[in-house]
Amino acid sequence: MNLTIDREILLENLNVISRGLPSKSPMPILTGIKLYATDTDLFLTSSNSDISVETDIADSSLTITEPGQTVVPGRFFIDIVRKINSQRINLFLSDDKLLIIKADRGEYKLHIMDPLDYPKMDFVDLENPLELEAEVLKEVIKETVFATASNEKKPILTGVNLKNSQGLVTATATDSFRLSQKTITIPEYKDFNITIPAKSLDEMAKAIDNYSGKVNLYFSNNKLLIQYKNVCFQTRLLDGNYPDTSRLIPSEFPITINFNKDELIDAVERVSLLSPRDKEKDKEITFSIIKLSIKKDRVIEISTTNASVGDAKEELIPTNIEASNPLAIGFSSRYLLEALRSFVSTEVSLNLSGEIRPFILRGDKDANLTQLILPVRMD
Repeated sequence: MNLTIDREILLENLNVISRGLPSKSPMPILTGIKLYATDTDLFLTSSNSDISVETDIADSSLTITEPGQTVVPGRFFIDIVRKINSQRINLFLSDDKLLIIKADRGEYKLHIMDPLDYPKMDFVDLENPLELEAEVLKEVIKETVFATASNEKKPILTGVNLKNSQGLVTATATDSFRLSQKTITIPEYKDFNITIPAKSLDEMAKAIDNYSGKVNLYFSNNKLLIQYKNVCFQTRLLDGNYPDTSRLIPSEFPITINFNKDELIDAVERVSLLSPRDKEKDKEITFSIIKLSIKKDRVIEISTTNASVGDAKEELIPTNIEASNPLAIGFSSRYLLEALRSFVSTEVSLNLSGEIRPFILRGDKDANLTQLILPVRMD
């Protein structure tokens, strides 16, 4: 293998490929990037247990004088290309044992691995795609993925469920204590019900972060492939039936409070500085518990009591309130803050149906987004 390519083009593709590189793997070959040069194209491939990524470089700056293939140590290769200042990079194999990287007056040698040991990537057939705007996919991920479960007690809850029914796609994420739900409409397409691992969605969002065109989604029984530009990004799907969450959302809300979103975020952040932290048994993630109270004068008080540190409270004037009786409800401030930050709206509403019932957040400019949080008993 012997080729020359523009450094920026190579680095741009390596940044995408890095999304599929594991930091460590029981299969050392998977810590490498596979390079496969044909007479005209250069294919880069990476894979871990969840994600496989492949890019097809057919740029005018690419000159291939000798086809071939190899597997190079992924992180080292990316770091070298990132640090090189040269505009052009020459890559060639030396006696099939080393990859030589030449750039201006610099020369780097990397020990390579046998490409025959690299697992064959079984990508989904590129047939019958669902076409979406990249911005829509990024919104769906941003507004739901944070609500997935982080532990493996219920593996199905570590992903976001996408369900299409007659052109209405509902994206749902929950960790049993909160729920995020986003709906979008799509062109006529077959119904599907899949659950995508949250980690895969995080990497997918990073991969398309600077892309604003269209993406194509291809489905199989246990995989989903997203194709855009010259990139194929494939993820495994989670096995099992996603729970029916429709019954969690209350149908009536006797209490509705509207806030300026930024004012509410600022107040909650300040009060939660002193809030007590409750630790889950299996992990060290902390939950800052605060209380929201509706006073008789229709002022909203956000407060917390910490026996070992002190107390904090702030009063907020809502932009509107519909409530006939005083009420006090406790909840995780982290859950509330993450939910609030998912909205683009400047005004949000808290819709409550009782002190121990789930409450709903909605935004004036986010008609298709619902955030639900379960309260915490304060007695």
